Amino acid sequence: MSTIKYILFDAANTLIHKPDLWTNYIKVLKDFGYSLSEKELKQRHKLLSECIKFPDLTSQDFYNMFNKELINAFGIIETPELLDSIFNACKYLPWETFEDVKYISHFSSCKYGVLSNFNSGLREILKEKMDHINFEHIIISEEEKVAKPNIEFYKIALRKIGLKASEILFIGDSLKLDIKPALEVGFKVHLIDRDCIYVRSKYRIESFKNIDV
Repeated sequence: MSTIKYILFDAANTLIHKPDLWTNYIKVLKDFGYSLSEKELKQRHKLLSECIKFPDLTSQDFYNMFNKELINAFGIIETPELLDSIFNACKYLPWETFEDVKYISHFSSCKYGVLSNFNSGLREILKEKMDHINFEHIIISEEEKVAKPNIEFYKIALRKIGLKASEILFIGDSLKLDIKPALEVGFKVHLIDRDCIYVRSKYRIESFKNIDV
């Protein structure tokens, strides 16, 4: 019999994403004479995201820095025109839910929550995109003044939920920000890896269809 009573999700790139990001990014690079596949872009974007801390509130300066490092990883030297074009093509893109979010409703014996490095606008996004799911807790770094991978952020979630750590399954897309600190606090974990980047991880699942409670 399962001991999992609560499933706690990361938000960005776990529940929600910006599907137009990759198409727009690749188009800009093509306009500047560079050809990349979506698979290549996703892989290096993920690896760089594991190394660079994203602020709760991002800015053009932050994204210019991030995009400079990303395109440098492909041997592309940045110019102000290229960085501006990438930023303008990728800013304010709409959030959408992943297709496999529909499987969450299959685990009706569990309660649900969200623990995310995000600003308070996350509540409205989840209400708009996932109103059919009742999240018992939405715990946001901007509001708690602490962020992943700080273990205190996970301890705040543990106190709010009021269950044993072993009764909570945490699902996220980042090894550094999600999985390692969640294991440290005692949660069960799944590493959602739809793009097959962490193929050697024993914690990975490729779809919410594979959630094991």
